[in-house]
Amino acid sequence: MTRHAELPRRLAQVAAYALDHPDEIAFGTAASIAVSAGVQPSTLVRLAQHLGYEGFSDLQTVFRERLRGRNHSYEDRLAAIRAGATGNGDENRILNGFLGAAGQSIEQLSASIDPARFDRATKLLAKADTIYLVARRRAYPVASSLAYAFGTLGIRYVLTGSAAGLDPEMLEQATTRDAAIAISFAPYAPATVDHARLLSQRGVAMVSITDGAFSPLASCASEWLEVVEADFSGFRSLSATMALAMALSVAVAERRRVG
Repeated sequence: MTRHAELPRRLAQVAAYALDHPDEIAFGTAASIAVSAGVQPSTLVRLAQHLGYEGFSDLQTVFRERLRGRNHSYEDRLAAIRAGATGNGDENRILNGFLGAAGQSIEQLSASIDPARFDRATKLLAKADTIYLVARRRAYPVASSLAYAFGTLGIRYVLTGSAAGLDPEMLEQATTRDAAIAISFAPYAPATVDHARLLSQRGVAMVSITDGAFSPLASCASEWLEVVEADFSGFRSLSATMALAMALSVAVAERRRVG
């Protein structure tokens, strides 16, 4: 069952609208969004509170932050770094900036991770015959790291991203005895979203690693784990995500060992 299916009808209606119209959620007014989504403005507040926010404006802030990261090109990000250059020790400034962002990301994950949800995700994956790993673009190194860990731990896996372009055929072999890990962050890789939905439609249990409740990967996951990486001048590393992935792989192996 997807997270959207667990929502009351009106909240699910707004959630679906938000997934399809993130710009409108980020920059529209409550009144205009409510009209477009076909609900009352109070429904927007209820949805935000259902997701753990104090009010709708807090939810809008999350959407604006996601769009900010999406809309800045790499040239814009490099220009931001150059704007702060002093010509003396700039390399160390960049290094310290990334180290600071990495530390902030890990601290935030440590404070926000739900141990019960992590435990459920571990149990779900430990029962699987085969674990399918689905990721593209920036998230692909996380899937590669999981593949390496599962291989050394004796856990059967399939890493998608075939150079032969056979991912759909590979995913068609997944059954309800299997599970999947899908990883993507805004702006979400279309292939990752499509493949995650395909697996979900086939009844494959899925753990998603993503950046919020309105990620398309959260909506089709059995369990989802939230990671929000801090940035340095718009550049984001994978420090917290990698730590979470390694913890998940080792926890799955230990769960399988003890039965």
